[in-house]
Amino acid sequence: MNPITTLILSLFWVFESISTPLGYYTGEHLSTSSLQVIAAAAKPGSVIVIGEPHDNKMSQQGQLEIMKALRTAGHTVSVGMEFISYPDQASLDEYRTGTLPEADFLKKIGWGNNYDVYRDQIQFPLLAEGARTIAINAPRYLTTKIRKTGFESLTTEERALLPPNYQGGNDNYRERFAIAAGHHLTPQSFEGYFNAQSVWDDTMAWKTAEFLKANPTHVFVIVVGQFHAEYGGGLPDRLKARGVTSVLTVSQVDHSVYSDEELEQELLPHSKFGPRANYLWIF
Repeated sequence: MNPITTLILSLFWVFESISTPLGYYTGEHLSTSSLQVIAAAAKPGSVIVIGEPHDNKMSQQGQLEIMKALRTAGHTVSVGMEFISYPDQASLDEYRTGTLPEADFLKKIGWGNNYDVYRDQIQFPLLAEGARTIAINAPRYLTTKIRKTGFESLTTEERALLPPNYQGGNDNYRERFAIAAGHHLTPQSFEGYFNAQSVWDDTMAWKTAEFLKANPTHVFVIVVGQFHAEYGGGLPDRLKARGVTSVLTVSQVDHSVYSDEELEQELLPHSKFGPRANYLWIF
């Protein structure tokens, strides 16, 4: 049986099973997989990038299940959060050690709504094992300024907040970003938005690589929006460029928001960009 036929049959099985918990699949061939397979594929120093649909309670429960499977496999699991800017690391550490009340922590970092959805992921690392929760993103005011007025408008102090040897997203990532933007952005505004997106990715990659250099025995799980992680562009590409050699991606796909035809397109490897992720969790 040739690979295309196998893939089509796999998709047929998925769609026939749409009313049941769909579970894990490999991104390249859509063969069935599991949490245990993902945990076994990780090794000390690995990064697991989980691309999520934001503010979806089922997807966040799935993130915790991956973290638990990694811990059960014997790994020390640290967690990186897209939603917290790296200058807020001291406040995050105080919160995790219990010296900063939650309300004060949320006020200090400027968190908006839906903290309940992410509390368990932020609190997952076991401090007694040396695991940590790491703030990995760029300050929002910095990326907002880049989006609106460009890199040239940054002050010396603001430029110092950029990752060392900063690089923007690659050509495939730019093309995907343009497709997603459609006709909603002018050429000038597109550059601003893409540059801000790229700064997020490269900052997260920088802070992750920095953490793993100091903690090479940990497995580092990053919770991030889907687009940052899909098709190997964005964050996975920047992680590898910054020396992280083991990067596994998991894409969480909520089947309820798609028609059957749309879901098929979401799951199939793209003709140009390849598989959506190493592993898919369809729920």
